[in-house]
Amino acid sequence: MEELSIENRRSRIERFDFRSVHPRARFGTASDRYAGWIGQIYPESYAAEVSSRTRRLGGKTFEERTVPVESVSHYFEHFGVLEIDFTYYRPLRDADGEETSNYRLLQRYALHAPPEARFYLKVPRTYFSRILRRGRGTNTDYAENPEFLNVGAYVQEFHAPAVEILGDRLAGMLFEQQYQRQSESPSAQENVAELDAFFSEVPSSVQPHIELRSEHLLAAPYFAWLEDSGIGFVFSHWTWLPPIRKQWRLAGERFTAADGNAVVRLLTPISTRYADAYAMAHPFDQPVDEISGTRQGRDMVMDTTALLYQAEKHSVLLSLIVSNRAWGNAPILAQEIANRILDYE
Repeated sequence: MEELSIENRRSRIERFDFRSVHPRARFGTASDRYAGWIGQIYPESYAAEVSSRTRRLGGKTFEERTVPVESVSHYFEHFGVLEIDFTYYRPLRDADGEETSNYRLLQRYALHAPPEARFYLKVPRTYFSRILRRGRGTNTDYAENPEFLNVGAYVQEFHAPAVEILGDRLAGMLFEQQYQRQSESPSAQENVAELDAFFSEVPSSVQPHIELRSEHLLAAPYFAWLEDSGIGFVFSHWTWLPPIRKQWRLAGERFTAADGNAVVRLLTPISTRYADAYAMAHPFDQPVDEISGTRQGRDMVMDTTALLYQAEKHSVLLSLIVSNRAWGNAPILAQEIANRILDYE
């Protein structure tokens, strides 16, 4: 990273360019293509290329407005990394080895992204969720997932084709495990044993990072296993998890990824369900005071800043992944954090 004065870096941040904030910080977002970012990340010309669809969530209907995939070339004029989350819902190949629509969509991202682009991919829930929800509304039910921790299917249907498409632009895999009630989940030791059996067979060509969404599983045996295995712990600001500062203490004040990278994801306000955070933040074009104006929101920014300086202390590169739902508008949340980093400096 080129050496720039704080004044020059602040000027870039004002233009939503987060590529030179700090040598140990790599800014990115959880998903992209939001029409609400036109004029911030995407040129005004994209206003004529917006597509729309309706989404039903939490009993309400929302219009989702998006810009074309080609916009990823502009995205990387502002950010250093992108978290792809559509892969969470469908693998890249099916059980018969046929390419899925997600394979072809990821190919389009690879085609339009610059060589310096870096991606984190969310691993399909098919392989990392113990229970899967089926149906919608009153027809929703939950069932045991027969593909849970099926390493063979994971490698053939997702890992191998992801490497095939992105190559060295693939920064890591994000394994997100859903929230589990303590009464319905394995013990911390049993959970570690399950994960170890799976990850011992996962190819080491791409760095894995795990986000467990159950606080009772964030115990000493888990963090010791992460460190021994070289698997990254994802610091996540999410509904039912403790604040990032507490997660840092639970982790033994250490980073665990073998490749010297770490990930923090700012997703939803604590104690706020996804649907409620989505409804407050929509249409994602500006900060929402009932999220950004709270003490919790300020603490999230401060905790993330502090984590970046811990990363510097430990010679770790920290990817800061921000979401619209955590602030109302992800680019402005990135500005808040970037400016706080420079305030501290």
